[in-house]
Amino acid sequence: MLSKRKLIQLVKENHVDGWDDPRMPTLVGARRRGYPAQGLHLFTDRIGVSKADSWIDYSILEDCMRETLNESSLRKVAVLNPIKLIILNLEIDHTEMCHAPNHPQKKELGSRDVTLSRELWIEREDFSEDPPKGYFRLFVGNTVRLRYGYVVKCTGFDKDEQGLVKTVFCEHFSDSKSGTDGADNYKVKGNIHWVDAHTSIKADVILYDRLFSIEHPGKDGDFINDLNPESKTIIEVQVERSAAEAKAGDCFQFERHGYFAADPSSTAQNLVFNRTVTLRDRWKK
Repeated sequence: MLSKRKLIQLVKENHVDGWDDPRMPTLVGARRRGYPAQGLHLFTDRIGVSKADSWIDYSILEDCMRETLNESSLRKVAVLNPIKLIILNLEIDHTEMCHAPNHPQKKELGSRDVTLSRELWIEREDFSEDPPKGYFRLFVGNTVRLRYGYVVKCTGFDKDEQGLVKTVFCEHFSDSKSGTDGADNYKVKGNIHWVDAHTSIKADVILYDRLFSIEHPGKDGDFINDLNPESKTIIEVQVERSAAEAKAGDCFQFERHGYFAADPSSTAQNLVFNRTVTLRDRWKK
């Protein structure tokens, strides 16, 4: 068992070699998940050193990671729970480029091209059959902006045999493309992200959550009883094609979802990303 003082010393020295150094399994696991050394340095600076036993709120570590990764991470688009969106008034073979910044606060990092065609993937939560009050995303008759693309109006949807929505239909306004003069003529409250259905790539995403379901595990008995059964889940997602260039350890912000790192096992043919941290603390009441 390492003392907190020794742990801080090792972190400061960045004393971890490779992805599977047996000396520091916790730091190796943190590195694989995408925790940058600078974030760990910031964390140790904030918690300080004490001889007394104490509880450190996990949100402090996560805040340090968010603060560090926000500065260093390029942006990508991923759809974690995809349903199809079809733009009916585009030709079947239509394709064009939209432009997305690599980092919204760092113009010097430039932009990247993202393909838009007649068929896109959007998040399932971005469409509602029966929208609640204050819902500004897609529902029949409503208009939203496709981030970096056009304003579209929802015209209908289809369901599968189980009664789940599988396809949403819309029409776009051809003079509303982001970055053009006509874009300012449209005032909509909803702005949703998407990836092109023809050029996007499937990837596995490992979603990590809190290991325990309560703040102080073991307080009322065996800590095993307090394990969070959803602390690790694996889902299949759709990511923009440029994400295929990711190398092991590369970290990105998947817009709206959080920060993700390419797993050491990831290849261009079999992409695997680990969620490092969400954009905000989902455990706060």
